[in-house]
Amino acid sequence: MIKYTLVCDNKHTFESWFASSGAFDKQAKKKLVACPVCDSVKVGKALMAPQLTARGNKRRSRPLPAAAAPVAASAEAPAALPVVSPQEKEFRAKLKELRDHLLKNADNVGSRFPEEARKMHYGETEHRSIYGEASPEEAKQLIEEGVEVHPLPVLPEDRN
Repeated sequence: MIKYTLVCDNKHTFESWFASSGAFDKQAKKKLVACPVCDSVKVGKALMAPQLTARGNKRRSRPLPAAAAPVAASAEAPAALPVVSPQEKEFRAKLKELRDHLLKNADNVGSRFPEEARKMHYGETEHRSIYGEASPEEAKQLIEEGVEVHPLPVLPEDRN
């Protein structure tokens, strides 16, 4: 197995493992390698330093840091396994659709979420769809009180 640092045409860098040195070129040619951030299939290998060992020394030395300069993938380049499977792409799309629907059809109450949720639960205000912010401790207290709360789906791109 070989680990490559890859870069897309939007300059997002990521790593992926391939079965052999030719596997990346084959998969890239078939457009099976996609950027996990923007889904671009225009992906090339980033400039990487080789991992060297001292002559006669059986222990491996630490790899040199890789540079982020892109190296264009040739048209006849072997390809790698896709970074994100078609099933995962579909799952992410459905999560995004669900999240977008929730955000479009609910009121953002921000940091007042615990208070607003309690008011609705105890009948002090009319029930409506809301979302907002709650600490883990506040969410735990709401659940212990019987208030039905659910976290919004977090998508990988939300973490970057």
